[in-house]
Amino acid sequence: QVQLVESGGGLVQAGGSLRLSCAASGRTFSSYAMGWFRQAPGKEREFVAAISRSGSFTNYVDFVKGRFTISRDDARNTVYLQMNSLKPEDTAVYSCAAREVAAYIRNNCYQRISDYPYWGQGTQVTVSS
Repeated sequence: QVQLVESGGGLVQAGGSLRLSCAASGRTFSSYAMGWFRQAPGKEREFVAAISRSGSFTNYVDFVKGRFTISRDDARNTVYLQMNSLKPEDTAVYSCAAREVAAYIRNNCYQRISDYPYWGQGTQVTVSS
């Protein structure tokens, strides 16, 4: 089992940037595909970005493409979400998620909530206008 802890959230003005981190502990981080999701008040949790186990492939929801970048550092057991050009509608609790995958599908990315068995507690991002 893997434990996930997010950090880096906070209050930022529209147009600003934040970098979220998700530190993993437990089993081998490099065996996991990772994802970021968010949940705004009164809304359902939604997919934001994903990165494959290999780190070679990424996937983004349309409304963050060109603004957000997901990356991973297996030496630090950490996945990041760099968020630029933030908008008030990006305000949400951001959570990272992990899915252990076999080596032969190391390039797969996953977008569904149900794809991920492991979740962090989340970090609040608030973007003021």
